[in-house]
Amino acid sequence: MTARPDRVFTDGPLAGLEAWAVAIPMEIRYRRLRERRAVLIRGPAGWGEFSPFEEYDDLVAARWLASAHESASQPLPPPVRDRIPVNVTVPPVSARRAAALVRDSGCRTAKVKVAEAGQDFSQDLSRVAAVREALGEGGFLRVDVNGAWEVEEAEARLGALEEFDLQYAEQPCATLSELAELRRRTGVPIAADESIRSGASPEQIASSGAADILVMKVQPMGGVRRMLEWASRTGLAVVPSSALETSVGLAAGLAAAASLPTLPYACGLATSSLLAGDVVGDPLAPDGGEMHLRRPEPEPELLERWRPPEDVASCMIARTERSADLLGCL
Repeated sequence: MTARPDRVFTDGPLAGLEAWAVAIPMEIRYRRLRERRAVLIRGPAGWGEFSPFEEYDDLVAARWLASAHESASQPLPPPVRDRIPVNVTVPPVSARRAAALVRDSGCRTAKVKVAEAGQDFSQDLSRVAAVREALGEGGFLRVDVNGAWEVEEAEARLGALEEFDLQYAEQPCATLSELAELRRRTGVPIAADESIRSGASPEQIASSGAADILVMKVQPMGGVRRMLEWASRTGLAVVPSSALETSVGLAAGLAAAASLPTLPYACGLATSSLLAGDVVGDPLAPDGGEMHLRRPEPEPELLERWRPPEDVASCMIARTERSADLLGCL
């Protein structure tokens, strides 16, 4: 069986590449998404994924497309390791569900989403407490705030969470200046995620005093090589993470993690279980808290299974083409 591509590009920077649109329902609601849409691109070097979130404009999305183009057109960098420690990601679910996700994952590190719209801090506390109990004292626990707190609020809430022995807090405040101020007020290590994509240079991130750790995602950074080069200029520890991708996108994240000189923290790449399906028969998933470096290829029947309605696929391909026109602006 073969799966007909939605588009074969004949000119421009994507000339010679083929594209398939897919839309996979979410198994667990995350980022208020009901489904994850992606354009998978095949080229001489393999497969790449283009899956920017709907709210991003075409110029932002172009960086995600640069990553997909790199994966499809260039060999991945040589690895220095073939096993990648990973964390389980805990969405804003009930405390009981959170504990079950951690126990079922086999991971010894958990990242817990907090500050979800429509929930209050008591729910965050219950979720974090349940995850800490499921991990046990030897496990590592992180929280991800997605920039939702003001400095004073973050200081108070991290103080309340310190009893759970946080490894770090990811993006507790929105801006670099706020993170720097919070970092002076708390003993909890601070990781920057969204701030990395705000337009600051690596040197500005490092010199701002805003973060102890960088959470970096291959697609938003513009590809594996750009992420590795960017990381090398900061001098800070890096946690390669997922942007809620299929296993095609996760493979690029694994390649980046495998190529970093050091990897002191478990990576946020074990997210395939958040989707109700995948485009590969054997999705990239943790085994005993680690993921093995490999690059599975989409299967034709799965590309067909997750093909969206024609109008949706057309919009996705059109966005890909608009973003391709902007690759020269990066």
